[in-house]
Amino acid sequence: ERDFPASAVRFFASARSQGRKLAFRGQEIEVEDAETADPSGLDIALFSAGSAMSKVQAPRFAAAGVTVIDNSSAWRKDPDVPLVVSEVNFERDAHRRPKGIIANPNCTTMAAMPVLKVLHDEARLVRLVVSSYQAVSGSGLAGVAELDEQARAVIG
Repeated sequence: ERDFPASAVRFFASARSQGRKLAFRGQEIEVEDAETADPSGLDIALFSAGSAMSKVQAPRFAAAGVTVIDNSSAWRKDPDVPLVVSEVNFERDAHRRPKGIIANPNCTTMAAMPVLKVLHDEARLVRLVVSSYQAVSGSGLAGVAELDEQARAVIG
């Protein structure tokens, strides 16, 4: 969609999805098992497979020299992993990555920060109280199952 410069693209997932084909720039690319694939030779890996997968695979990919950009909550509070919003702190923080991993905040924060930065730069915000309501699906299958169980208990 944005014609990101990439000479090659690989897709990784759990063993359950291995072998499926995904379309990219007119090609069908086979999904590889993230646990057994060799990440060497990759420049960047975009992770969005949940915390459990990221905690195991992100360090493995980073150890192979890959810069990992992680979309899960796995690394957001790790002091050795920069939490980056490109429009806000990319220049300051994105190059400081001792673990080879860059985290990004959740969707609500990611959307709000570019606007809040402009407001802060102009008005020096001191305090902000925000409430957000997230889809339970963001917590994965376990969260959906828990909601289903709770709803059935209430409804009867």
